[in-house]
Amino acid sequence: MNTIAIKLHLGISALVEIIAAIVYGSAPKTLIPIFLDFRLENLELKNIFRAIMGLDIAFASYWIWALKRPKYWKGATLSNVLFMGGLALGRLLSLIVDGVSVQYTIGMLLEFYMMVWGIYNLKRLN
Repeated sequence: MNTIAIKLHLGISALVEIIAAIVYGSAPKTLIPIFLDFRLENLELKNIFRAIMGLDIAFASYWIWALKRPKYWKGATLSNVLFMGGLALGRLLSLIVDGVSVQYTIGMLLEFYMMVWGIYNLKRLN
């Protein structure tokens, strides 16, 4: 289980989610308009973005934990597959219902790729 590709999958996912968490939650009133092109003034919306930050950091922490403790790798990879797959399917639904957004279409494709990579790694080690 020490192959680079297996660890790289969780490492890349963790890094990307930590960056996303910082963008979504650290300073939503400042960063959201820069990255997502809309103003965030509503208290409830700020709360939602900070909650998303918490989820992203929690999952990324678990994936990092599993990199250092091989017995947690399978569970972490399964959680990654579900996390990335859920994001990709949600973005696909939005693409169909709401229309195309270039940045979210790219995100959807990358999330789908990470999901498939995780499934591949799980199958490879079973």
